[in-house]
Amino acid sequence: MEPIKKIVIVGGGTSGWIAASVLSNQFRPDVLEVELVESEDIGTIGVGESTIPPFVGLIRNLGIDEQHFIQKVHATFKLGIRFPEWSNLGESYFHPFGSIGVRFGIYEFYQAWLKAKSMGHDSGLQEFAPCSVMADKHKFFLPQEAQKTPIGGASYAMHIDARLAADYLRGYAENRGVTRTEGMVTEVTQKEDGSIASLRLKSGKEVHGDFFIDCTGFFSLLIEKTLGVGFEDWSRFLPCDKAVAVQTENTGEALPYTISTAREAGWTWRIPLQHRTGNGYVYSSEHCSDDEARARLLECVDGKLLTEPMLIPFRTGIRESFWKKNCVSVGLAGGFIEPLEATAIHLVVRGMDFFLRYFPDKSCEPALINEYNRRMRMDYEEIRDFVVLHYCVTEREDTPFWQHCKTMAIPDTLRERIELFKAHGTLREGVDELFRSPSWQSVFEGMGIRPANYSPRIDNLDYKLIEDTLAEARKSIAAMVETLPSHDQFIRQKYLAL
Repeated sequence: MEPIKKIVIVGGGTSGWIAASVLSNQFRPDVLEVELVESEDIGTIGVGESTIPPFVGLIRNLGIDEQHFIQKVHATFKLGIRFPEWSNLGESYFHPFGSIGVRFGIYEFYQAWLKAKSMGHDSGLQEFAPCSVMADKHKFFLPQEAQKTPIGGASYAMHIDARLAADYLRGYAENRGVTRTEGMVTEVTQKEDGSIASLRLKSGKEVHGDFFIDCTGFFSLLIEKTLGVGFEDWSRFLPCDKAVAVQTENTGEALPYTISTAREAGWTWRIPLQHRTGNGYVYSSEHCSDDEARARLLECVDGKLLTEPMLIPFRTGIRESFWKKNCVSVGLAGGFIEPLEATAIHLVVRGMDFFLRYFPDKSCEPALINEYNRRMRMDYEEIRDFVVLHYCVTEREDTPFWQHCKTMAIPDTLRERIELFKAHGTLREGVDELFRSPSWQSVFEGMGIRPANYSPRIDNLDYKLIEDTLAEARKSIAAMVETLPSHDQFIRQKYLAL
């Protein structure tokens, strides 16, 4: 075995510095040298500001003090996402993090709730989700500090300033021995077997490595331009292909959730930070011009503009292979779904987690490469299906965009999930999937899809027990949430930006 002694990361931004941070956390500098090459002349998109709970896990796994990180990147807390106007005009639903209800012994909470609804029970599913109740009241508390309470099943993520987060992780990685090289890559040299040997920079400097990580975004300098890996287009399932983003001054309180509002040709986001608000309009260029999208976004924002609107074209899909020869593509270089469920940063972390799991020597054995590519494809397809679900089951027909969404082709894997759920509320769950039952149940319910029947096994439970348990759970969650500080109060008490 000939071990890898040096890894070169090409591209910075959030993806590059997450990759550098993960490697520097796992390897001593004398065991593995890590060099990151980036150019200040190449801008980063910098709008990946909404995260999901695994991001909090990343911060903890890196040994970063959470309070310090939140202060430095001006973060706020996120309990989930509110989705106005998706199912029908005038309707809204919430996708919470964490649990919904507690099991009735061997029986799922959701099945017991379905039976109660069939008996005329007046409860809503989200009344049993601690995150939903907290979000509705604009309250927040760290669930790990209230584990044996009615909100102990809650979870949370963060809204972050992407540029500040990248700078923070850069400092973290450099303090652990990662070398940053400023420069524009003008040439990539390859060995006889096609693997990458070195990079030549505009300055004339050559950067050699045993392994390379492509974090060059949609440009995909290494995986596509050099190694020729193709791209599998998913636009037939995901109709949006552009976004326009703008930052504004804060107005009012910072809500502990993202707002993703369906619009005429896509949807707008609103992400509150401590020092400003991030806004954007994700849309289909077939149904909306860039000028129309910009104007529509500016109609929707509150507060004074802090930046000029920035246009971001994108394509949805994945690489035919994420890893080829001695190169792994991470982040936008490997694939992109769209930002609706804020999974882009998670897929960067996931890519690095799997890379560590299948970490090679210089031979890069095909079995490792094949398994890495298989697992990453599974993750992307699962998230793709979950995002497509938000569009394809809509009842809206008021614009050509929504008419298209209602009738467009969807992946067979998603169609099977929908049909299975419609029968008895059963969910097909794969290996180590990101979105678990509460997420699928929340979106199905929010979009107006409820199973035809509950599982017959629930008839083993005494209905009085179900009724009493629901009443107590609903009451106890609501009562505790009333005692919590508001999200703004919680931030002010402990997390104001440094």
